[in-house]
Amino acid sequence: MTVGQSSFIRAASAFASELASGFGCERVSVGFVEDGFARIVAISHGGSPTSESELLDQLGSVMDEAIEQKATVRYPAPADAPPCIVLAHQALQRRQGGGLCSIPLVSGDRIVGAVHFEFADERAFDSATITTAEHLISLVGPVLELMRRNELPLHKQLVEGFRLLRQRLGAPERRRLRLALIAGAVAASLLVFIPLPHQVGGQARIEGAIQRVLVAPADGYIKQVFARPGDAVEAGQVLVEMAEQDLQIERRRWASELAQHENAYAAALARADRAQLVINQARADEARAQLALIDQQLGRARIEAPFAGVVIRGDLSQSLGAPVKRGDTLLTVAPVEKFRVIVEIDERDITRIAVGDRGHLALSALPWDRQPITVRRITPMATAVEGSNIFEVEAELDQPENGLRPGLQGVARIEAGHQPLLLGWTQRGLTWLRLKLWAWWGL
Repeated sequence: MTVGQSSFIRAASAFASELASGFGCERVSVGFVEDGFARIVAISHGGSPTSESELLDQLGSVMDEAIEQKATVRYPAPADAPPCIVLAHQALQRRQGGGLCSIPLVSGDRIVGAVHFEFADERAFDSATITTAEHLISLVGPVLELMRRNELPLHKQLVEGFRLLRQRLGAPERRRLRLALIAGAVAASLLVFIPLPHQVGGQARIEGAIQRVLVAPADGYIKQVFARPGDAVEAGQVLVEMAEQDLQIERRRWASELAQHENAYAAALARADRAQLVINQARADEARAQLALIDQQLGRARIEAPFAGVVIRGDLSQSLGAPVKRGDTLLTVAPVEKFRVIVEIDERDITRIAVGDRGHLALSALPWDRQPITVRRITPMATAVEGSNIFEVEAELDQPENGLRPGLQGVARIEAGHQPLLLGWTQRGLTWLRLKLWAWWGL
């Protein structure tokens, strides 16, 4: 009957009435601890817990005696009963007579309330009856406590949960848990309040400080290739040789026309024919200019390295005989001693970086060696990379190590001031949430 009730108060009243009827008591009261003291929630036989304030205070006091002593308190106590404090029970017994018995109500490892019995005959409640009552209360008590907590308002549930946690932590056997919580609180304070060095990272690659692109000087064909990517070259070394047959044929044609115009010029000079003299002279000058242009093209047919360095791009070894047009990129050469580092920084972090900031670079080829770098330039325009806007930050290696090559990739981290770790970890999420709030509601 008790468990089947729809509310906590009804269940407690039904439980009190059943106990009173079953044990032949004058009155049974049920109370639960609230703010450190027992509060009467139900009285048997339809009694109201708000009818007599003085009586309720006395009932709460006798329950507090049983709760504080964590034991069943009976008054008058039998001769063989262990000593206990019965001041409140004695005061209530003087008021109304009869016998009294208060039994703590336990849920789990906590005393959450008490049940108080009042009977007309002092000898009605013997030890066997009390034992039976304790068993019944131990079975129904946890159910009543669960119903009570479920009906509490949210703020009271929070207060109750905090109080229970404090009680459990105060137990002697919870010493290790208390130490762990203290350590966690200290760690949390470090994360929230103490500013630590903050770094901004991104993918990085090494490039030559100077990159010279070698292009096709004119329309033609690739004749020979003397260098491939990764090869070290010296200044003036021939890297690519273009086919010269067409240019040589063109040169002979213009040389022949130049000879014809010079002969015609000499003949006109001998005849004193001023008109033909001027015409042949102009045609001879045109032929000379064409010859000079072809000679320049022949000179550029052998593409040389502009400085000592390494070829970083352009494998033409499989393109011998392939046609190329003027301006087509053939090779890219970079110096071997001067490098720059390009770091890709997300747009959400770019405002934290300034020229002169320092950081470190870890390359995939040398993961255990951190190269110190210094920011020298920040590209003012973003580039879309895999759905994100990326700014390229140019940095300089402070102490370049031997064995570095343009094209090596890794990860760079740049120092960006100080801030709490928790803020650094959650900053991107907070930024995203702020933008969404602004987009949705203009907050």
